Amino acid sequence: MLDIQPEISFIEELQNATGSQLTTCMQCGACTAACSLSEEENVFPRKQMILAAWGMKDRLMADPNVWTCHQCGDCTVTCPRGIKPGEILAALRQMQISYYSKPGFLSRWMQDIRFLPLLILFPVVIITMILILAGTFSLVDFSMPEGPVNYGEFFPHGWLNGSFTFLFVLSAIAGISGIRLYWKNMKSLREDSGSWPQLTLHYFWQVIRNIMVHRDFNRCKENKNRSLAHLFVFWGFILLLFVTFFAILSTMFFEYPLTILNPIKIAGNLGAFLLLTGTTLMIFHRLRKNNGLESRYGDWFFLLSFWLLTFSGMLVEGARFREWSYAYHFYFGHLVMVWIIILYFPYTKFAHFLYRTTALIYLKLKGS
Repeated sequence: MLDIQPEISFIEELQNATGSQLTTCMQCGACTAACSLSEEENVFPRKQMILAAWGMKDRLMADPNVWTCHQCGDCTVTCPRGIKPGEILAALRQMQISYYSKPGFLSRWMQDIRFLPLLILFPVVIITMILILAGTFSLVDFSMPEGPVNYGEFFPHGWLNGSFTFLFVLSAIAGISGIRLYWKNMKSLREDSGSWPQLTLHYFWQVIRNIMVHRDFNRCKENKNRSLAHLFVFWGFILLLFVTFFAILSTMFFEYPLTILNPIKIAGNLGAFLLLTGTTLMIFHRLRKNNGLESRYGDWFFLLSFWLLTFSGMLVEGARFREWSYAYHFYFGHLVMVWIIILYFPYTKFAHFLYRTTALIYLKLKGS
């Protein structure tokens, strides 16, 4: 078992992050009764509210049920004391990501707007250095390749594929190390001493299938319209990730760049449309504040990064076909956004997919 020690600083941090006074919670259970996702074997959010008010950080950092919440607001509108349990659980999810992220300072930087210039500067400097080493860019005259737009002349495919693969592997290692520790801590809090079922593809597929159609999200009553935007973002990102890996293979084994009617190019444009539409809807909802949810810096970083990634990608594609003079400048900006998304994936709201999937698989095993 983990050593459980109440932490006053944790209570203060949680209250500052959400604007909710945990001491005003009278533990009536209205939040749990209102939640359509709360089940007998996985009761929330009342349990988490009690643990939070007691400062049980260690237990909450290993609690998988914070990921069964989809922050729809059903609990918030029924709370007789005006507390926002959904916001509490959202803050706990980000705290879990920060708790397990290595190196930890990166996660803290991602939640503080003061470090934004530094986080942007890092990929800008690295990409610039790669271009200088590749011999396609000079800081002396800032010259760009002449003639028809060919991004391979600006950022050679070998350098691009190598740096992208290294970046992805580095991010994957950081993400997996955090997930492994999270899984270990969840298992350490088991109250039963029975045998633990073997993890199989069956459990994994059950969770992934539900995530693919956002089944649990659609069970929410308040702000149910948020489901469509999240579904667009999910599938848009998956499509673009697939297209990106195929593009890497194409530069090595097939004809590249792809024509506009190539099936992979069509899939990429579809993914870009879904991602841009989904993030635009999310931004619109948050600006109107018609979902009753608080918008924190981490939420805006997530939304704007994905929006800029997609929009810059569309500009890059259009610039190549239209032979725009600023094509390589757009391409540089797009590469910076790609690095920001992948490099910082394990430390921000981008990591929700990893942690939510892991937590839901654990709950499936626990209930089997």
